[in-house]
Amino acid sequence: MDRVKTGIAGLDGLIEGGFPQGRSILVSGACGTGKTIFCMQYIYNGAKDYSEPGVYVTLDERPDLIREDVLRFGWDLKKLEEQNMVHIVDGSIAKLGMPSEEEFSLPVTGFDVDKLLLEVMRVIKRIGARRIVIDSIPALGFNFDNENEIRKAILKLSYMLMRSGVTSLLTSEVQEGTSKFGKYGVEEYVVDGVIVLHYMGVGTQSNRTLHIRKMRVTKHSEDLHPLAITSKGIKVSKIEEEYKEA
Repeated sequence: MDRVKTGIAGLDGLIEGGFPQGRSILVSGACGTGKTIFCMQYIYNGAKDYSEPGVYVTLDERPDLIREDVLRFGWDLKKLEEQNMVHIVDGSIAKLGMPSEEEFSLPVTGFDVDKLLLEVMRVIKRIGARRIVIDSIPALGFNFDNENEIRKAILKLSYMLMRSGVTSLLTSEVQEGTSKFGKYGVEEYVVDGVIVLHYMGVGTQSNRTLHIRKMRVTKHSEDLHPLAITSKGIKVSKIEEEYKEA
């Protein structure tokens, strides 16, 4: 099995060197756990360090705000976009029937998964993308009438991404402490891996952790691992390393 380097410090050693190539991974967690940073780090470092073009599909946040936010980590997305190594597909306001000023965006004439896939496949082909992020699955369900339609859309999206050969990350938001790994109860079954990000507070202290719940064709760690958001992005540690530093 070929592996795709994640670009997340400390993670590759927990999953036999990287994500299984061409597979889809769900990144889930509550609000503020670092899902967007995690996924953008995967795209940015994939392009910068491993010369693998990436596509970031945002259905929640405006692209200009994403570019501005990640500058704090030294990630110059505009530079990689000019080099055709990274492209952002804007679906954040198409759901509201409003036009986007971005080069790549979803049409305002009705939001559905087929139009999303057409635009995504066009951008993948244009830059020869090897990596893609869909952020987020709950936003994808914004315009569906019932959860059965949403589940069908998720299945279709996952299948088409697999057929395209890209290694994809899909995000989903869940409440902290719940036993679910996706908002609609189907995401974790159609993907090949599940990574859960936690943010826990005890008194005045808080800490973030990462748990690899599932990773097909991979011998992976089953422990909870400390996660820190540093000036260079996310860093994952082994629990014994945390105790050693303490």
